[in-house]
Amino acid sequence: MTDTKNPGDKTLSVNPPKTLSLKRPVEQSTVRQSFSHGRSKQVVVEVKRRAAGHEVKEPVAPRAPQAPAPQAAPPRPAPSQQAPQRPAGSMLLRTLSDEEKDARQRALAEARSTEAEARRVAEEDARQRAAAIERERQEREAAAARQRQEEDRRRQEDEQKRRAESVVRQREEHAPRPPAPPAAPREAAPPAQAPAPQPTQYYGRPAPSGPREFTSRPPMRDTGARPPRLDSRPPRSDSPRPPRMDSSAPAEPAVARPVRQAPSANTTRNRSDDVDVKAAFRRPGLGAGPGRGPAPAAPKTPKTSNDKPRGRLTLSTATGSEDERTRSVASFRRRVQRMTGHRASDAQKERVMREVIIPETITIQELANRMTERGVDVIRLLMKQGAMHKITDVIDADTAQLIAEEMGHTVKRVAESDVEEGLFDTPDTDETLASRPAVVTIMGHVDHGKTSLLDAIRKTKVVTGEAGGITQHIGAYQVTTPLGSQVTFIDTPGHAAFTAMRARGAKVTDVVVLVVAADDGVMPQTAEAIHHAKAAGVPLIVAINKVDKSDANPDRVRAELLQYEIQVETLGGETLEVEVSAKTGHNLDKLLEAIALQAELLDLKANPDRPAEGTVIEAKLDRGRGPVATVLVQRGTLRTGDIVVAGAEWGRVRALIADTGAQVKEAPPSMPVEVLGFNGTPEAGDRVAVVESEARAREITEYRERQRRDRQAARGAASGAGRSLADMMRDLKEGAGRKEFPLVVKGDVQGSVEAIVGALEKVGNDEVRARVLSSGVGAITESDVTLAQASGAVVVGFNVRAHKEAREAADRAGVEIRYYNIIYNLMDDVKDAMSGLLAPTLRETMLGNATILEIFNVSKVGKIAGCRVTDGTIERGANVRLIRDNVVVHEGKLGQLKRFKDDAKEVVAGQECGMSFENYQDMRAGDVIECYRVEEIKRSL
Repeated sequence: MTDTKNPGDKTLSVNPPKTLSLKRPVEQSTVRQSFSHGRSKQVVVEVKRRAAGHEVKEPVAPRAPQAPAPQAAPPRPAPSQQAPQRPAGSMLLRTLSDEEKDARQRALAEARSTEAEARRVAEEDARQRAAAIERERQEREAAAARQRQEEDRRRQEDEQKRRAESVVRQREEHAPRPPAPPAAPREAAPPAQAPAPQPTQYYGRPAPSGPREFTSRPPMRDTGARPPRLDSRPPRSDSPRPPRMDSSAPAEPAVARPVRQAPSANTTRNRSDDVDVKAAFRRPGLGAGPGRGPAPAAPKTPKTSNDKPRGRLTLSTATGSEDERTRSVASFRRRVQRMTGHRASDAQKERVMREVIIPETITIQELANRMTERGVDVIRLLMKQGAMHKITDVIDADTAQLIAEEMGHTVKRVAESDVEEGLFDTPDTDETLASRPAVVTIMGHVDHGKTSLLDAIRKTKVVTGEAGGITQHIGAYQVTTPLGSQVTFIDTPGHAAFTAMRARGAKVTDVVVLVVAADDGVMPQTAEAIHHAKAAGVPLIVAINKVDKSDANPDRVRAELLQYEIQVETLGGETLEVEVSAKTGHNLDKLLEAIALQAELLDLKANPDRPAEGTVIEAKLDRGRGPVATVLVQRGTLRTGDIVVAGAEWGRVRALIADTGAQVKEAPPSMPVEVLGFNGTPEAGDRVAVVESEARAREITEYRERQRRDRQAARGAASGAGRSLADMMRDLKEGAGRKEFPLVVKGDVQGSVEAIVGALEKVGNDEVRARVLSSGVGAITESDVTLAQASGAVVVGFNVRAHKEAREAADRAGVEIRYYNIIYNLMDDVKDAMSGLLAPTLRETMLGNATILEIFNVSKVGKIAGCRVTDGTIERGANVRLIRDNVVVHEGKLGQLKRFKDDAKEVVAGQECGMSFENYQDMRAGDVIECYRVEEIKRSL
């Protein structure tokens, strides 16, 4: 065994350099150290004892250079059984026991296995580092290849530029020049040779002369090579520079430096090449100058602190010591700009022509983004057209199209209404069509028996539940005829206020049954129903009802229908007519046969396997069920769970309820159902369609909501806003003294509210009119009471009641709430209230005349006219006129009336009396006094 410390040999030695001792020479103890902020720490303190005798210290030999660790440790000799020679002064210890030897052998084996595992891990790390270095080298080579391609392209551009400059110089040389002064003769002329071009001054530095050769660019440069010069000093000569010798400095290994070769005769020197030339052009051993042989390979020179870092410092360049720092993108762009003279930025970029989608209105910023143009360019074009705009201003589609076409783009005009494309009226093929039941609308004048006739057909008693005995709601029912076919009936009210309901019924129907009472004849609403049927272009069947009455006259009805171009079959026409009686059920089967015949002639068909389409017949707000819409399905099949859109409202169908009150899963064509699930109450008459997603439904409803707000804003602008001051003053002058009767209307269904509001708008004259502040479907709420309180309005509820909170708020605020269930009573009360706002009519009643005979001046009283009554009577306090020469000179009141010295209540004709006027004294003898009374007569609408 040896005492030499080899770093690669970590095996344990059995024979230690010193003798073993059983007695521990070191004593340990613990000491607690205190630090700031209350911290403390326990520290182990060792106390070494000196051994008896003097220790012999062996001289330390100088350490030899470390040799690489061997791959396998040589076998060591077995420990000798003979005890080693003890140095002087040491103690003799006992030999190791077998157990101790075995323990040491096991420790030695474990150490060897640990060393082998560590060696294996080190080899694995070395392999991974080598692979990483190889990947980085490949990436550097790829980057160098891309850079070489860029350099070649740039060199070609410079070559083209130099050729163009040479052509320009040749033209300038051939141009005539003024004679130059004679030049001094040269002392030593070189031999005749081709004239070399003058060096070009570039960046204030002359270009080098002589040939210059460019060697092939290696992929990597040596980190020990000198970087390119960054200052403006002139380049060194091409001759090799001898190394500086300094006896005081230590010998430095020679480093081969690349040779700067002269460019060709036609090459112009560029300073940027000197500044940005990559160090990869210089590699030890490649360049060779005159008189210099290939330089021997030398170790890399460490980089001094004076060398400035070049390029971006990234994680890869910081961790890799031999990696090459490539030029950054910003540095490359700056170099290109210096070489090209900023031609790249000034050059006109190639424009990309696009198809620009332009809606009805668009902001300038959005238009510029869609054209991929700058907003300032668009504003510049608008300024050329004489329009000053900001980038956030909104322009119309025509202006946007002009701008886009002027910039070379194509335009595609779209409108907001395109969101409704394909929503309705999609054609169906004949193979998908199937027969559907007929939709029949019953129309006619009020109290002509429409609902009674329908009750007789359906075997129901709907008419008994009608308020006032008249129909005020539109109803839809499906009936199975005795022949087995199904017919959908729509019952419309006959009151004059429900014109919109009758119009909706005529739009969705296939056949119109016109009910006319035989004892009443054709009435105004009967004529209106005829006009609705003609406008809808549907066939008409005349049902002459109440033929069981004694005063019934069906021939009178037939004759009166001729005035409206309705010629029945009995008179040689084409219109079917049936004499029926709802009370006795007379000829009801003939009426159903006529309806079935007409439906067969129409050949009614629809596609049941497509998304449903229909029309909202009626809508209401139920407190327990929410918004409920009565929908007549016209095409397709409506199912539970479908997403439906109706006007500005949408929702998912939660339930479908038939006219009998039973829930159904689906509704085929021509079936009326109540739809639950709308997020709001739709308008009566809105078309219903099933869409594929909630996003489409929201898009359509948001567009319709915007359209509705725009229409309301337009009506507001037409009524008051947006007008000139002169128009407003004229309206104020014309409507001066016009009074308004404010109302808040709430109803049970949308059709009733619509009819009431329409009827109220027609009530009034030039002096007073009804103003509906708010109208809606549902019970009266606190917000309605608050609105009525703020405007002094009356709250009107039609078939609805107020909530408890609303009633309490109305009692506190003193707001009047009126409930009605018959439209007649509502209209009569509103008319009476509006009539009270009318100014009464003034009417004069002539009482008599008197002639002034004499004027008397009475102190403290004034002038008294002595008069004689010529005709009629004169009453005290009556109105009088003073007429002089047939001209009225004064109108006023009679102040005093006396007969002799007593006050008189009236004076009859032929008697004399004394009179005085209020606030008037200019009376003369011979004047005529005319006495009359003014009566106020109450007016009504």
